[in-house]
Amino acid sequence: MTLYDSLFEHLRQPIAQILLTRNDIADRTQYQNAQNTFMELFNLGVIPIVNENDTLAVSEIRFGDNDTLSAITAAMLQADYLFLMTDVDCLYDKNPRTNPDAVPIEVVEDVTSLEADTSSAGSSLGTGGMSTKLVAARLATSAGVTTVITRSSNPGNIVGILDYCQSLKMVRGQTQQDTPSLSNSISSLHLDALSKAPLHTRFLPDPEPIRDRSFWLLHGIAAHGTVFIDEGAHRALASKAGLLPVGIVGVDGHFAEQEAVRLVVVPTKRQIRSSPPNSNVITPLSTPSSSIAEVDLRSGVEVGRALVNYSAAEIARIKGLQSTQIQGVLGYADSEYVALRENVSLIKSVRPATPVLRSNTSLEDLTSIQNL
Repeated sequence: MTLYDSLFEHLRQPIAQILLTRNDIADRTQYQNAQNTFMELFNLGVIPIVNENDTLAVSEIRFGDNDTLSAITAAMLQADYLFLMTDVDCLYDKNPRTNPDAVPIEVVEDVTSLEADTSSAGSSLGTGGMSTKLVAARLATSAGVTTVITRSSNPGNIVGILDYCQSLKMVRGQTQQDTPSLSNSISSLHLDALSKAPLHTRFLPDPEPIRDRSFWLLHGIAAHGTVFIDEGAHRALASKAGLLPVGIVGVDGHFAEQEAVRLVVVPTKRQIRSSPPNSNVITPLSTPSSSIAEVDLRSGVEVGRALVNYSAAEIARIKGLQSTQIQGVLGYADSEYVALRENVSLIKSVRPATPVLRSNTSLEDLTSIQNL
């Protein structure tokens, strides 16, 4: 931090250090307080320097790498750009150190379909290699943030890339007009910026970004267990309905009410209907209850996160039932919904994951690593 103080002092630019852990954003109120703190600093003309609070963070509440921290921060602030600095100019389809014919990848519209070499081990000055940068790019672009990977040894690249992006928007906007004279009025300044753009890889933002509460549900809080739902329940959630117990086919983990869980859709061969179970034992993944006919919980796909109104033990007892039966089984009914729709956030594709830090990690590997 002393180095930042010294550098920004020459510019007469005030700065402030913000230290975060996952616990600081796990609670919705704390998440909003963090947002408000950033906004107030910006209003005061102060540049925040964000770091993970290593003195307090243990493995359970660590972000794990600076790339993930930066992506979550950028999404929290709905930033326009996120720059991920590394030891190469951009992404390549092959390792440029061993393959002279490696081709730069300049623009990525969908990071999930990207085929690139990720063997860069990362800088000695930070945590995370190229694989974590791809995951951070996937997370940030899902929140509508344009993400850029470029070489860290030349900080001036940032200004050049921003000039290029702004000039590109200006040129596209003018050439799309019906009046031919507008396209002829493109300034030499814009053309110069387009011709001198530093080498980089730019990840385009999702046209339908996940914002604010939905992003917080998906990425701000850790899941304490899993609720398995059928395809009908998934369709109902996609139609903005809440999660009813009748659509639940299984539960795994130990969690209390108002804690976050993963939502996993499992294929069912026929509609489930049985007498209410008397046991409050949580059904494990490997041994589905006999009341769950023809359902393989291990074949499920994660589709979102939710804050639940009932504990794991309670959900295990009321799964598959109509809401009117909750009172008879539990002796009380705090809600007809296991999760209100406002407390559910669905994902559109494979969710960003925190990768194991190893070389030659493929995107296929990234999708199978434990979720954030």
